Parts: sequence; C-alpha cells; structure tokens
Amino acid sequence: MKVLVGIKRVVDFNIRVRAKTDGSGADIASVKMSINPFDENAVEEAVRLKEAGVATEIVVVTTGAANAQDVLRHALALGADRAILVDTAEPLNSLATAKVLREIVKREAPQLILMGKQAIDDDAAEIGQMLAAFLNIGQGTFASSLKVNDGKITVVREIDGGQETVELNLPAVVTADLRLNEPRYLKLPNLMMAKKKPLETIALADLDVAATSKVTTINVAEPAARAPGKKLNNVQELIDVLRTHAKVV
Repeated sequence: MKVLVGIKRVVDFNIRVRAKTDGSGADIASVKMSINPFDENAVEEAVRLKEAGVATEIVVVTTGAANAQDVLRHALALGADRAILVDTAEPLNSLATAKVLREIVKREAPQLILMGKQAIDDDAAEIGQMLAAFLNIGQGTFASSLKVNDGKITVVREIDGGQETVELNLPAVVTADLRLNEPRYLKLPNLMMAKKKPLETIALADLDVAATSKVTTINVAEPAARAPGKKLNNVQELIDVLRTHAKVV
C-alpha cells in the first residue's frame, strides 16, 4: 500500500509571530521555520504503518520555494521514502493546495492520503476535506487512531464532547490530530541518510492548476493587549471588584 502525506512549512510553534506594521500579513522574515506539527503526526503514522508491514512506500509532498526542501528532508529523516516539491514562489491558499494534491494523487495513485488536520499558521482545517471532495473518496478527519484491514480503514475521530469511529473504503483521506501519536526523535544518522533519498521538484505550471486566490487579506493585526492583573488581599476585595468593576456579581 502506497501512502501519500501532505505537509506544510510553517513558523516553528515555539516562535511568537508578529503582524507586519502595515497590516499586510504576518512578519515571518528571518524566523525559524519547521514542519507543521499536525503534519509531523501524519508522517509518523505513515512510518508506523510501514513498520507494521501495512504500507510499502511513503511519499511526502509540499508546495513552496526551494527552501521548503528542509521540511521534506525532515519527513524523509522520519522514515518517508521519497519526496515531491511543487515549486511555487507564491504561497497557495487551501483551495489551490487541494487542487495541487489532487494532481499529485493522480500521478502517484496512493491507497491512503494522510495530512495534518490543520496548519498552525492559518488554522483553516479544510484541505483534507476539499481533497476528498475533489477525488470523490471517503474522509476521516481529526483522527486520533486508525487501523487498516482488508481494503478498509477504521478511523477514530476527535469530536466535540467525545469520539466517533468511522470505517472507510480505500483509497481515503485521513487528517491527523495531535493525539494520533508522538513523533519520534530524529537522530543525526537519519538526518544524514535523508539527504540521499530522492526529492523530485515539479513546477506548479506543469500541473495546470489555477492558483489565483479569490480571497484577499484586508488586514492582519495582533490581539489587543490585556490589561495588567491586580493582586487582592482577601475574598471581600475580590467580591467588591467583581461587583463594582466587572459587574458580574
């Protein structure tokens, strides 16, 4: 079984992102970039499927400029077999990315498509759903557990207030929740071996995908600063503040 994993290059989750002074977007110049955490869970799950003898090949794909090769090498070091970079100078929105993945799926014909449930930069959580609709196949989103058996995949989904278990025919799209697994620690030998694994670059123009966004960002701003806290001496002072200032008592 071939597994295709979609990943994204995002600002490292430890970095606090600031808005540009002109409000045109987030200021990500000269900040540390990493693989999207949810996508890392997806890659880890694909590797575990291969280690269990379920998957035979793992292909990772991302969109972006040449610097996006770093997250592909990261995925190769985790255990993916080969990587594909769809080269584009401009960042793609969710719809365009889903269209790109659709074309890669047509080329690769995987039985399972994995990706993170969302990217931590835009929090859109929609590419997996869009891709499943384009391909007219089943989807299991927000997965915290999955099991492949006899041409089907059973997915435990995280939903509000509990869990839902669904069974899908393969091929299918599954998006990973952080609860799906704990990605392994990368060792230096694996990072070195990843440099020797194949990484193919495909120009976006070669896929004949309409990448023009129909959505325009008007303004990006940081949340309003929180008022400083105040230390109170006793419960009565707290009640007085809640009554006179917060007016909740």
